[in-house]
Amino acid sequence: MSDFADHEQVVFCSDDKSGLKAIIAIHNSNLGPALGGCRMWPYATEEDAVRDVLRLSRGMTYKSALANLKLGGGKSVVIGNPRTQKTPALLEALARAIECVNGRYIAAKDSGTCVADIKYMAQFTKHVAGIVDKPTDTGIRSGDPSPATAYGTFVGIKAAVKEKLGRDSLDGLKVAVQGIGNVGYDLAQQLHEAGARLWVADVYQEQLDRAATELGATVVAADEIFSLDVDVFSPCALGAILNDQTIPQLQAKVVAGASNNQLAEPRHGVALMERGILYAPDYVINAGGIIDVYQERIGFERETLIRHIDGIYDNLLEIFERARQEERPTGEVADAIAEERCTAPTASGQRADQS
Repeated sequence: MSDFADHEQVVFCSDDKSGLKAIIAIHNSNLGPALGGCRMWPYATEEDAVRDVLRLSRGMTYKSALANLKLGGGKSVVIGNPRTQKTPALLEALARAIECVNGRYIAAKDSGTCVADIKYMAQFTKHVAGIVDKPTDTGIRSGDPSPATAYGTFVGIKAAVKEKLGRDSLDGLKVAVQGIGNVGYDLAQQLHEAGARLWVADVYQEQLDRAATELGATVVAADEIFSLDVDVFSPCALGAILNDQTIPQLQAKVVAGASNNQLAEPRHGVALMERGILYAPDYVINAGGIIDVYQERIGFERETLIRHIDGIYDNLLEIFERARQEERPTGEVADAIAEERCTAPTASGQRADQS
Protein backbone atom coordinates (compact mmCIF):
# COMPACT_ATOMS: atom_id res chain seq x y z
CA MET A 1 0.00 0.00 0.00
CA SER A 2 1.61 3.23 -1.17
CA ASP A 3 -0.09 5.14 1.66
CA PHE A 4 2.38 3.51 4.06
CA ALA A 5 5.22 5.49 2.49
CA ASP A 6 7.55 7.13 5.02
CA HIS A 7 5.34 7.01 8.11
CA GLU A 8 7.37 7.28 11.30
CA GLN A 9 5.01 5.36 13.57
CA VAL A 10 1.65 3.57 13.41
CA VAL A 11 0.04 2.45 16.67
CA PHE A 12 -2.90 0.05 16.89
CA CYS A 13 -4.96 0.57 20.07
CA SER A 14 -7.63 -1.66 21.60
CA ASP A 15 -9.49 -1.89 24.87
CA ASP A 16 -11.90 -4.78 25.41
CA LYS A 17 -13.75 -3.15 28.31
CA SER A 18 -14.73 0.01 26.38
CA GLY A 19 -14.77 -1.56 22.92
CA LEU A 20 -12.09 0.80 21.63
CA LYS A 21 -10.48 -0.07 18.32
CA ALA A 22 -8.31 2.78 17.10
CA ILE A 23 -5.22 3.61 15.07
CA ILE A 24 -2.79 6.48 15.62
CA ALA A 25 -0.54 7.38 12.69
CA ILE A 26 2.44 9.74 12.84
CA HIS A 27 3.66 10.58 9.36
CA ASN A 28 6.38 13.18 9.84
CA SER A 29 7.65 15.22 12.79
CA ASN A 30 10.52 17.13 11.18
CA LEU A 31 8.81 20.48 11.74
CA GLY A 32 7.28 19.70 15.13
CA PRO A 33 4.91 17.35 16.94
CA ALA A 34 2.31 15.61 14.81
CA LEU A 35 -1.05 17.33 15.26
CA GLY A 36 -4.23 16.10 13.66
CA GLY A 37 -7.86 15.34 14.31
CA CYS A 38 -9.38 12.25 15.83
CA ARG A 39 -11.99 10.74 13.49
CA MET A 40 -14.64 8.21 14.50
CA TRP A 41 -16.30 6.35 11.68
CA PRO A 42 -17.94 2.92 11.12
CA TYR A 43 -15.31 1.67 8.68
CA ALA A 44 -16.38 -1.47 6.83
CA THR A 45 -13.00 -3.12 7.41
CA GLU A 46 -9.87 -2.51 9.44
CA GLU A 47 -8.00 -2.14 6.16
CA ASP A 48 -10.24 0.79 5.24
CA ALA A 49 -9.45 2.42 8.59
CA VAL A 50 -5.71 1.89 8.12
CA ARG A 51 -5.77 3.39 4.65
CA ASP A 52 -7.74 6.39 5.88
CA VAL A 53 -5.50 7.18 8.86
CA LEU A 54 -2.36 6.84 6.77
CA ARG A 55 -3.61 9.13 4.03
CA LEU A 56 -4.99 11.64 6.54
CA SER A 57 -1.76 11.79 8.57
CA ARG A 58 0.34 12.36 5.47
CA GLY A 59 -2.08 15.08 4.41
CA MET A 60 -1.59 16.76 7.79
CA THR A 61 2.17 16.87 7.23
CA TYR A 62 1.66 18.62 3.91
CA LYS A 63 -1.07 20.86 5.29
CA SER A 64 1.08 22.19 8.12
CA ALA A 65 4.11 22.59 5.87
CA LEU A 66 2.23 24.69 3.30
CA ALA A 67 0.60 26.73 6.06
CA ASN A 68 4.09 27.47 7.46
CA LEU A 69 3.38 25.88 10.86
CA LYS A 70 5.89 24.30 13.22
CA LEU A 71 3.88 21.09 13.27
CA GLY A 72 4.21 17.62 11.86
CA GLY A 73 1.48 15.39 10.50
CA GLY A 74 -0.56 12.86 12.43
CA LYS A 75 -4.08 11.53 12.72
CA SER A 76 -6.11 9.03 14.70
CA VAL A 77 -9.20 7.05 13.75
CA VAL A 78 -11.64 5.12 15.90
CA ILE A 79 -13.56 2.28 14.28
CA GLY A 80 -17.19 2.67 15.30
CA ASN A 81 -20.42 4.60 14.88
CA PRO A 82 -20.10 7.92 16.74
CA ARG A 83 -23.86 8.20 17.18
CA THR A 84 -24.28 4.82 18.90
CA GLN A 85 -20.88 3.58 20.11
CA LYS A 86 -19.10 6.63 21.52
CA THR A 87 -19.02 6.46 25.32
CA PRO A 88 -17.05 8.16 28.10
CA ALA A 89 -15.20 4.89 28.69
CA LEU A 90 -14.18 4.69 25.04
CA LEU A 91 -12.96 8.29 25.04
CA GLU A 92 -10.98 7.68 28.21
CA ALA A 93 -9.33 4.61 26.70
CA LEU A 94 -8.48 6.58 23.56
CA ALA A 95 -7.00 9.42 25.62
CA ARG A 96 -4.83 7.02 27.59
CA ALA A 97 -3.59 5.48 24.34
CA ILE A 98 -2.68 8.96 23.05
CA GLU A 99 -0.88 9.71 26.32
CA CYS A 100 1.28 6.61 25.78
CA VAL A 101 2.65 8.15 22.57
CA ASN A 102 4.36 10.72 24.82
CA GLY A 103 3.45 13.91 23.00
CA ARG A 104 4.53 12.82 19.52
CA TYR A 105 0.84 13.05 18.52
CA ILE A 106 -1.64 15.75 19.58
CA ALA A 107 -5.36 15.14 19.00
CA ALA A 108 -8.12 17.57 18.02
CA LYS A 109 -11.72 17.09 16.89
CA ASP A 110 -12.62 15.64 13.51
CA SER A 111 -15.56 13.88 11.87
CA GLY A 112 -17.41 11.93 14.53
CA THR A 113 -15.87 13.77 17.47
CA CYS A 114 -16.57 17.17 18.99
CA VAL A 115 -14.93 19.72 21.27
CA ALA A 116 -16.77 18.25 24.28
CA ASP A 117 -15.19 14.87 23.52
CA ILE A 118 -11.70 16.35 23.33
CA LYS A 119 -12.26 18.33 26.54
CA TYR A 120 -13.29 15.11 28.28
CA MET A 121 -10.18 13.37 26.96
CA ALA A 122 -8.07 16.20 28.41
CA GLN A 123 -8.71 14.70 31.84
CA PHE A 124 -6.58 11.71 30.85
CA THR A 125 -4.01 13.21 28.47
CA LYS A 126 -2.46 16.63 28.07
CA HIS A 127 -1.83 15.98 24.38
CA VAL A 128 -5.04 17.49 22.97
CA ALA A 129 -5.80 20.80 21.27
CA GLY A 130 -8.68 22.89 19.97
CA ILE A 131 -10.45 23.16 23.32
CA VAL A 132 -9.88 26.81 24.30
CA ASP A 133 -12.75 29.30 23.83
CA LYS A 134 -11.87 32.08 21.37
CA PRO A 135 -13.15 35.63 20.72
CA THR A 136 -15.13 36.50 17.59
CA ASP A 137 -16.67 39.65 16.19
CA THR A 138 -19.91 38.87 18.03
CA GLY A 139 -18.71 37.23 21.24
CA ILE A 140 -16.99 33.97 22.17
CA ARG A 141 -16.89 30.68 20.30
CA SER A 142 -15.68 27.30 21.45
CA GLY A 143 -12.31 25.82 20.58
CA ASP A 144 -13.94 24.06 17.61
CA PRO A 145 -11.71 24.81 14.59
CA SER A 146 -14.54 24.11 12.12
CA PRO A 147 -15.41 27.80 11.57
CA ALA A 148 -11.78 28.50 10.70
CA THR A 149 -11.75 25.57 8.27
CA ALA A 150 -14.92 26.85 6.63
CA TYR A 151 -13.59 30.40 6.35
CA GLY A 152 -10.32 29.19 4.82
CA THR A 153 -12.25 27.12 2.30
CA PHE A 154 -14.35 30.15 1.43
CA VAL A 155 -11.16 32.17 0.87
CA GLY A 156 -9.79 29.32 -1.25
CA ILE A 157 -12.90 29.18 -3.42
CA LYS A 158 -12.47 32.87 -4.15
CA ALA A 159 -8.88 32.21 -5.26
CA ALA A 160 -9.90 29.30 -7.49
CA VAL A 161 -12.78 31.26 -9.03
CA LYS A 162 -10.41 34.16 -9.70
CA GLU A 163 -7.91 31.81 -11.39
CA LYS A 164 -10.32 29.74 -13.47
CA LEU A 165 -13.28 32.02 -14.11
CA GLY A 166 -11.61 35.44 -13.82
CA ARG A 167 -14.17 36.56 -11.27
CA ASP A 168 -13.64 38.54 -8.08
CA SER A 169 -17.27 38.40 -7.01
CA LEU A 170 -19.14 35.25 -5.99
CA ASP A 171 -22.52 36.87 -6.62
CA GLY A 172 -24.56 34.50 -8.78
CA LEU A 173 -21.89 31.78 -8.65
CA LYS A 174 -23.40 28.28 -8.80
CA VAL A 175 -21.92 25.96 -6.16
CA ALA A 176 -22.68 22.33 -5.35
CA VAL A 177 -21.75 21.50 -1.75
CA GLN A 178 -21.40 17.82 -0.92
CA GLY A 179 -21.78 17.38 2.84
CA ILE A 180 -23.22 20.10 5.06
CA GLY A 181 -22.02 19.18 8.51
CA ASN A 182 -20.21 21.64 10.75
CA VAL A 183 -17.78 22.83 8.08
CA GLY A 184 -19.95 22.37 5.02
CA TYR A 185 -22.91 24.27 6.45
CA ASP A 186 -20.76 27.14 7.68
CA LEU A 187 -19.15 27.34 4.24
CA ALA A 188 -22.55 27.22 2.53
CA GLN A 189 -23.73 30.07 4.75
CA GLN A 190 -20.75 32.23 3.77
CA LEU A 191 -21.31 31.44 0.09
CA HIS A 192 -24.99 32.32 0.44
CA GLU A 193 -24.13 35.64 2.08
CA ALA A 194 -21.77 36.36 -0.83
CA GLY A 195 -24.62 35.87 -3.29
CA ALA A 196 -23.86 32.35 -4.50
CA ARG A 197 -26.61 29.92 -5.51
CA LEU A 198 -26.41 26.57 -3.72
CA TRP A 199 -27.16 22.93 -4.37
CA VAL A 200 -26.55 20.53 -1.46
CA ALA A 201 -26.41 16.83 -0.67
CA ASP A 202 -25.91 15.07 2.67
CA VAL A 203 -26.70 11.77 4.37
CA TYR A 204 -28.66 13.50 7.16
CA GLN A 205 -32.09 14.86 6.24
CA GLU A 206 -32.17 17.40 9.07
CA GLN A 207 -29.08 19.10 7.63
CA LEU A 208 -30.67 19.26 4.20
CA ASP A 209 -33.92 20.70 5.57
CA ARG A 210 -31.95 23.39 7.42
CA ALA A 211 -29.98 24.37 4.31
CA ALA A 212 -33.13 24.56 2.22
CA THR A 213 -34.97 26.67 4.79
CA GLU A 214 -32.20 29.00 5.94
CA LEU A 215 -30.05 29.29 2.80
CA GLY A 216 -32.53 28.69 0.01
CA ALA A 217 -30.40 25.75 -1.16
CA THR A 218 -31.71 23.21 -3.64
CA VAL A 219 -31.52 19.70 -2.19
CA VAL A 220 -30.38 16.92 -4.54
CA ALA A 221 -29.73 13.21 -4.13
CA ALA A 222 -26.24 12.07 -3.17
CA ASP A 223 -25.60 10.51 -6.58
CA GLU A 224 -26.76 13.66 -8.42
CA ILE A 225 -24.40 16.17 -6.79
CA PHE A 226 -21.47 15.35 -9.10
CA SER A 227 -23.24 15.94 -12.41
CA LEU A 228 -24.87 19.29 -11.76
CA ASP A 229 -24.31 22.16 -14.18
CA VAL A 230 -22.54 24.42 -11.68
CA ASP A 231 -19.40 26.56 -11.55
CA VAL A 232 -17.88 24.97 -8.42
CA PHE A 233 -18.12 21.51 -6.93
CA SER A 234 -17.25 21.73 -3.23
CA PRO A 235 -16.72 18.37 -1.49
CA CYS A 236 -17.07 18.74 2.28
CA ALA A 237 -17.72 15.17 3.37
CA LEU A 238 -15.37 12.18 3.39
CA GLY A 239 -12.48 11.46 1.03
CA ALA A 240 -11.77 9.59 -2.22
CA ILE A 241 -14.80 11.09 -3.93
CA LEU A 242 -12.85 12.17 -7.04
CA ASN A 243 -12.42 8.88 -8.82
CA ASP A 244 -13.00 6.98 -12.06
CA GLN A 245 -16.76 7.01 -11.57
CA THR A 246 -17.32 10.61 -10.47
CA ILE A 247 -14.81 12.66 -12.47
CA PRO A 248 -16.46 11.93 -15.85
CA GLN A 249 -19.74 13.25 -14.41
CA LEU A 250 -18.39 16.64 -13.35
CA GLN A 251 -19.59 19.71 -15.23
CA ALA A 252 -18.05 22.18 -12.78
CA LYS A 253 -14.91 24.04 -13.85
CA VAL A 254 -13.58 24.22 -10.28
CA VAL A 255 -13.28 21.63 -7.51
CA ALA A 256 -12.67 23.39 -4.21
CA GLY A 257 -13.86 21.98 -0.91
CA ALA A 258 -13.02 21.22 2.70
CA SER A 259 -12.87 17.43 2.77
CA ASN A 260 -9.55 15.61 3.11
CA ASN A 261 -8.07 13.18 0.58
CA GLN A 262 -10.48 14.11 -2.18
CA LEU A 263 -8.46 12.33 -4.88
CA ALA A 264 -8.94 8.56 -4.73
CA GLU A 265 -5.49 8.21 -6.31
CA PRO A 266 -2.88 10.76 -7.46
CA ARG A 267 -3.69 9.95 -11.09
CA HIS A 268 -7.12 11.47 -10.61
CA GLY A 269 -5.45 14.87 -10.33
CA VAL A 270 -4.20 14.28 -13.87
CA ALA A 271 -7.71 13.31 -14.95
CA LEU A 272 -9.10 16.58 -13.64
CA MET A 273 -6.39 18.59 -15.38
CA GLU A 274 -7.03 16.81 -18.67
CA ARG A 275 -10.70 17.72 -18.42
CA GLY A 276 -9.85 21.37 -17.81
CA ILE A 277 -11.10 21.32 -14.21
CA LEU A 278 -9.12 23.38 -11.70
CA TYR A 279 -8.51 21.45 -8.47
CA ALA A 280 -7.70 23.31 -5.26
CA PRO A 281 -5.52 20.80 -3.34
CA ASP A 282 -7.53 19.78 -0.30
CA TYR A 283 -4.86 20.19 2.36
CA VAL A 284 -4.09 23.70 1.13
CA ILE A 285 -7.64 25.03 0.99
CA ASN A 286 -8.82 23.39 4.23
CA ALA A 287 -5.86 24.49 6.39
CA GLY A 288 -7.88 27.02 8.38
CA GLY A 289 -8.62 24.53 11.15
CA ILE A 290 -5.02 23.54 11.80
CA ILE A 291 -4.01 27.21 11.68
CA ASP A 292 -6.67 27.92 14.32
CA VAL A 293 -5.38 25.15 16.60
CA TYR A 294 -1.77 26.22 16.10
CA GLN A 295 -2.60 29.82 17.01
CA GLU A 296 -4.27 28.52 20.17
CA ARG A 297 -1.03 26.76 21.13
CA ILE A 298 1.21 29.80 20.68
CA GLY A 299 -1.11 32.45 22.12
CA PHE A 300 -4.36 33.23 20.32
CA GLU A 301 -4.90 36.60 18.65
CA ARG A 302 -7.92 36.87 16.37
CA GLU A 303 -6.34 39.36 13.96
CA THR A 304 -3.28 37.15 13.53
CA LEU A 305 -5.50 34.12 12.91
CA ILE A 306 -7.55 35.86 10.21
CA ARG A 307 -4.43 37.20 8.51
CA HIS A 308 -2.86 33.73 8.51
CA ILE A 309 -5.98 32.08 7.08
CA ASP A 310 -6.30 34.79 4.42
CA GLY A 311 -2.88 33.64 3.23
CA ILE A 312 -4.57 30.54 1.79
CA TYR A 313 -5.65 32.77 -1.12
CA ASP A 314 -2.07 33.59 -2.10
CA ASN A 315 -0.86 30.04 -1.41
CA LEU A 316 -3.37 28.70 -3.91
CA LEU A 317 -2.63 31.34 -6.54
CA GLU A 318 1.07 30.44 -6.28
CA ILE A 319 0.26 26.75 -6.79
CA PHE A 320 -2.10 27.48 -9.68
CA GLU A 321 0.51 29.65 -11.42
CA ARG A 322 3.28 27.10 -11.02
CA ALA A 323 1.01 24.29 -12.20
CA ARG A 324 0.04 26.32 -15.25
CA GLN A 325 3.65 27.15 -16.11
CA GLU A 326 4.89 23.59 -15.58
CA GLU A 327 1.77 21.96 -17.09
CA ARG A 328 1.41 19.74 -14.04
CA PRO A 329 -1.57 18.86 -11.84
CA THR A 330 -2.09 21.30 -8.97
CA GLY A 331 -1.96 18.49 -6.41
CA GLU A 332 1.40 17.34 -7.70
CA VAL A 333 2.79 20.85 -7.44
CA ALA A 334 1.44 21.27 -3.91
CA ASP A 335 3.00 17.94 -2.88
CA ALA A 336 6.36 19.02 -4.22
CA ILE A 337 6.30 22.32 -2.33
CA ALA A 338 5.20 20.61 0.90
CA GLU A 339 7.89 17.95 0.65
CA GLU A 340 10.53 20.61 0.10
CA ARG A 341 9.43 22.39 3.27
CA CYS A 342 8.99 19.43 5.58
CA THR A 343 12.31 17.81 4.67
CA ALA A 344 14.44 20.98 4.67
CA PRO A 345 16.60 21.50 7.77
CA THR A 346 15.79 24.40 10.06
CA ALA A 347 18.13 27.34 10.34
CA SER A 348 19.86 25.75 13.31
CA GLY A 349 20.14 22.41 11.60
CA GLN A 350 17.82 20.89 14.20
CA ARG A 351 14.18 19.88 14.22
CA ALA A 352 11.75 22.78 14.57
CA ASP A 353 10.73 23.97 18.02
CA GLN A 354 8.02 21.80 19.50
CA SER A 355 6.65 24.31 21.96
